[in-house]
Amino acid sequence: MPEKEDLVGCTLNEITDLVRAREMPGYTAMQIAEWLYAKKIASIDEMTNLSKTARDKLKESYNLGLSAPEKVQVSSDGTKKYLFRVNSERFVEAVYIPESDRSTLCISTQVGCQMGCVFCMTGKQGFHGNLSAGEILNQIMSLPERASLTNYVFMGMGEPLANTGNLLKCLEIMTSSYGFGISPSRITVSTIGVIQGMEQIISKSRCHIAVSLHTPFEDERLRLMPSEKVFPIKRVVETLRKSSIERQRRISFEYIMFKDFNDTARHVNGLTRLLNGLRCRINLIRFHPVPGVPFESSDEDTIQWFKQRLNEKGLLTTIRASRGLDILAACGMLSTKHQQIEEQ
Repeated sequence: MPEKEDLVGCTLNEITDLVRAREMPGYTAMQIAEWLYAKKIASIDEMTNLSKTARDKLKESYNLGLSAPEKVQVSSDGTKKYLFRVNSERFVEAVYIPESDRSTLCISTQVGCQMGCVFCMTGKQGFHGNLSAGEILNQIMSLPERASLTNYVFMGMGEPLANTGNLLKCLEIMTSSYGFGISPSRITVSTIGVIQGMEQIISKSRCHIAVSLHTPFEDERLRLMPSEKVFPIKRVVETLRKSSIERQRRISFEYIMFKDFNDTARHVNGLTRLLNGLRCRINLIRFHPVPGVPFESSDEDTIQWFKQRLNEKGLLTTIRASRGLDILAACGMLSTKHQQIEEQ
């Protein structure tokens, strides 16, 4: 018997095609989409405005495709890290970050990562495949705190723009009237600078874009990020300059602060030259130690000085608060140790 497919992750066009293929009434497609994305159900049988015949046809080939997290860790600061099983034998993590005025979910798009950034624990576990659109959306839909979410960042495990097809499906479902109805201004997609993927996201969505930068100098960036060889930061910035990005869309650059490596006046001047005239912001991030990585975080005085100097140069710069350190949920620390333990 053929393996059943998941309904969650299907766009309205895909649902329309499957309805047509099973000779159901055309209006059934919107009904199914509403049940999937606007209402909380646990089975196809709960789609009560569909005929029993229609529901039986769906169940012949499809599962709903939702699964609860297998584990949660709670930080002393209220951050929660959820472990989701995918593909029966692999795991990914999603991080829920509550604040006084917002609640953000950090979402994963791949199992592991192939980009090999030296400061990131995810890359150290290797790459084990892309998540389907349904597996990505499941991190939102099966989150116990889903109703409180206000912001969504694709900054979890993996390089989102190395999985652009499934990411674009998710963004459509998240922002469309038949889906979650979320404003694109509430969604940020992070990337190391996959240029072809950036061009697609710019043309096919209105979500914010965050680029991993970390130094304005090519030789230094190559030491940190092997992807610099394929996607040099100058080309990444030039791509953003040439794109017609509307004013309500934000471009930001992520900048992890490494002691005596990228935190000098030379780097302030280099960033000013690189980003001159581009409407953007810089997010400074404290480095969180990763085993085997010979870097330390810049001290607080240096980080504050760096921020001040960049702001004086006309580059809007903020410092990102570190959350979930005690449960390895902070920036660059996601790695499914649970999976690794099971395989030993």
